[in-house]
Amino acid sequence: MASDLNSRDMSQTYKMAGDMFATLSNEIGKVVVGQKDSVEQIIIAILCNGHALVESNPGLGKTLTISTISKAMDLNFSRIQCTPDLMPADITGTHIIEESNGHKEFKFEPGPIFANIVLADEINRASPKTQSALLEAMQEKQITVGNDTFILEQPFFILATQNPIEMEGTFPLPEAQLDRFLLKILVDYPTYEDEIEIVNRYTKSIMPAVSKVINKNTLLDLQRLTRDVPVADDIRNRAIQIVMSTRIKSEYIEYGASPRASIGLILAAKARALIQGRNFVSAEDIDAMAYPVLRHRVVLTFEAERRGASTDQVIKGILEKIK
Repeated sequence: MASDLNSRDMSQTYKMAGDMFATLSNEIGKVVVGQKDSVEQIIIAILCNGHALVESNPGLGKTLTISTISKAMDLNFSRIQCTPDLMPADITGTHIIEESNGHKEFKFEPGPIFANIVLADEINRASPKTQSALLEAMQEKQITVGNDTFILEQPFFILATQNPIEMEGTFPLPEAQLDRFLLKILVDYPTYEDEIEIVNRYTKSIMPAVSKVINKNTLLDLQRLTRDVPVADDIRNRAIQIVMSTRIKSEYIEYGASPRASIGLILAAKARALIQGRNFVSAEDIDAMAYPVLRHRVVLTFEAERRGASTDQVIKGILEKIK
């Protein structure tokens, strides 16, 4: 699985990638029950070298899902529980005084941000100052402590979560910060059949385990390969039209998505095609990825909220108009 992708021709590489992701999906499915769409979207964000924001109710397996993906990809994983008293140094790390042979010197002690996959749980509970420290890591792939700058190891991916139920004592992310997340992923409750499987699987003495499928170097190769997936001009133009349609003010839309959304939509569609073993981007890829790419970038009007319209409903209306 960890062979050098660059030594193979394009058709073989695409075929190998499809088989690889099928194996990866099956391996993750040994631990995570259901949630196929959310798992696929998390992997898509990783392939695009982006970050994802997950919104769901408590107890739906967000930590289990991301830790399982990290094991299957042989990546270092860390979890940060965001609270109002969490300081930037608690995330980035800090300098400590170390004594050796009678001499004292400052030594940098890395924080949990120094991992390949970082789960920032309930990011909206962290203060704006702490959120900004995470955003520097997301955007620049580096952190600054004092006068020192540290480059983060690649691949680097942040999965931030927020709970839509409890809003007291939280610091909602501004739209400019939300725009830095490639995808916003919604995780819903499991179906009746899935919940039966969850109960059966996790009430036994032997807990399910996951094996490594992809290593770091292969993942980095796949990230580069994602950008090489071809997209036809008409498909690309349709994606841009979808994004630009969100900028037309209406009774439902107050503010639309930035060009960063156009880039993200094309990249996410390329990654979805690669995962499914195809060497082209289809209109279905664009439609499927429009929801997680746009739902946190479109600001609805008060009238839309008064009518109970959701962002996904507005996006669906745009997709139906642009054929």
